[in-house]
Amino acid sequence: MPAPNPSAMEFLLSRRSRPAKTLTGPAPDTQALEKILTAAARTPDHGKLEPWRFIVLQGAALQRLASAAERRGKSLGLDESKIDKGRSQFADSPLCVAVVQVERKAEKVPLLEQTYSAGAVCLALLNAALATGWGANWLSGWVAHDRKFMEEALGLTSHERIAGYIHIGTETAAPPERPRPVLDDITSWVTE
Repeated sequence: MPAPNPSAMEFLLSRRSRPAKTLTGPAPDTQALEKILTAAARTPDHGKLEPWRFIVLQGAALQRLASAAERRGKSLGLDESKIDKGRSQFADSPLCVAVVQVERKAEKVPLLEQTYSAGAVCLALLNAALATGWGANWLSGWVAHDRKFMEEALGLTSHERIAGYIHIGTETAAPPERPRPVLDDITSWVTE
């Protein structure tokens, strides 16, 4: 059995995402972000497929994506609030890591398990950012699901899609704790 790590457990029991709209600069520099990405890449990965990759978005790239989201939202006929939500996700972010799921052909690892792995990378990236003292939030929304936006704005191929956008920066306000599930309501104990 591995040695207990009470501080890691305390972190997991108290971790709390920071709303992306409350994040500002500074954001992690390259060295700090590489450590966070390294931690995220330690995610369990069946068959060492690495069915994910990272795109680090900062500075002018975020403003370019904000403009692309606004144009694409208008061409889709989305209402202004949805367009603004997609646009501001990039325009207001100090740094964003797009986690891209990459579909790999693997007889023993179905696509669904590859999707689970990409989601686990998103959570690992979020937790690594929080554990190192940054504010962070995992977002998706229509800009993570629209195929044309993914391909034109981010250069994704037909076998790739966005698993999530992880926004990282300096928090301006600590969020209040939110209600959590009641363990007895979501747990079955099976002994026979």
